[in-house]
Formats: sequence, C-alpha cells, structure tokens
Amino acid sequence: MAGQSESLLSAMLPKLETWAPLDDDDRAALIALPYRLQSLAPTKYIVREGDRAEHSCLLLSGFAFRSKIVRDGGRQILALHMRGDMVDLQNAVLGRADHNVQALTEIEIALIPHEAILRLAADRPRVGRVMWHDTLVDGSINREWNTNVGRRDATTRLAHLLCEFALRLSFAGLGEQCNYELPMTQEQLADCLGLTSVHVNRTLKGLEANGLITRTARNVRVVDWDRLAAVGDFNSAYLHVDLEGRSIDPSRP
Repeated sequence: MAGQSESLLSAMLPKLETWAPLDDDDRAALIALPYRLQSLAPTKYIVREGDRAEHSCLLLSGFAFRSKIVRDGGRQILALHMRGDMVDLQNAVLGRADHNVQALTEIEIALIPHEAILRLAADRPRVGRVMWHDTLVDGSINREWNTNVGRRDATTRLAHLLCEFALRLSFAGLGEQCNYELPMTQEQLADCLGLTSVHVNRTLKGLEANGLITRTARNVRVVDWDRLAAVGDFNSAYLHVDLEGRSIDPSRP
C-alpha cells in the first residue's frame, strides 16, 4: 500500500505547495496519511449538510461541487472542485458539515481521517500553514462568488465563471486557458449563477454571437480572453496565484 499511497496522495502536493514550499519530510508525512478510497457516480454525496464528518477528502479524479438547498427545494451551487483539491478540509476543525458536497462527474476520492490531519498539522507547522492557506483561498473564492451572484448581471456572471474555471483548470494542469471541457449542464450552471437554465442558454448564445467564445458539445474555446475578462469584470487576484499558477503571497520566497 505504501507505493500506492505515494502515487495517490501526492496529488495534493502541487496545489498545497502553491501556497508555500514544503521540505521532503513534510511531503513524506502528507503522502503517508491514512486514507480510504471511494468512487462515486455523478450527484452522489460525499457529505450531507448536518452530517458529523469524520473525514476530509482529496479529489483524485473528476469534479465535485458544494451546495445549499433552500426550503422550496432550490439549489445554490457554492463552489466547484477539481483534481488535487482538498474539498472539505474545513470539516477537520468544524466537525459538522454546514453544506452538501456532491460529485459533479464520476469521481474518485481519498477519505482522510480528521484526527490524522489535525495531528499532522500540529506536528508539522509548514503543513498546517499550507492547509490553513488553502481554506482561506476557498473563502476568498466564495466571497467572489457571492459578489458575482449578488451584484452582476447575467452576462457578467457567466463570463466571470468561464474565466475562473479556465484559469483554475490551467493552474491544475487539467486544460488550456482558452480551450477546455466544461463539465456542467446548463441547469448546473444556472444553480451556480442564480439564473434559470433558459437564461443561461440565452446568455451563452449571446457570448458566442459577440465573438467571445465558441462551443462544441461541452467544449468551450475562448476566442478573445481580454474581452471575455472585461465583460466578466474578472480580476484573478482573488485566486491568489499569478497566471503561471504561483502564489502571490508576498511572504513566499
């Protein structure tokens, strides 16, 4: 299992080391964490709101999302996650889940016990710092999503989301900034943006008609990045990485 553990849990290292460098002992301790593998089909729950969570999960393949369900059954998607993300690291401290986490596509995850995560963070301060940094950036992205839904029009919301997803895929090595697969239906996009699926369809067609993007099935090709970013009121500072995927933390050497 040791060799398998290295090959699987090492998926967390590139993103965590975006925030600060780790030494060989830190890396070895991270990939030696105990874990349990699980595969889930689309829409299956990793954790439900109200659950007393005992594990955090590392996303090894596919895409996942966080959401809240309101009284009338409406869903708001709060965040998207991709390979290499520690999806619900905050539950190691909070304990009880305050939102749902579900598979967007078929996924494979490594479930890591909270006790082991907290012990490692206490024993190795650099590891604790990068995990803390990771949850803070999640919070920064969440604030931007709140602003997007609350204060931008439909075209701006959608253009902003397309820009964010493009950069995050590129940072993670999962796609090209201007040519990528968008793994969401129009209904799921609507739940991200606080719109109806009909409105999303009309807005996508508008972005195409204006020469900003082209689409084939779920492939999105950005024709003019600068114009799309301008339409989307998109400034990547909230991602806290530069365009090469390096941390812009001024304390990082």
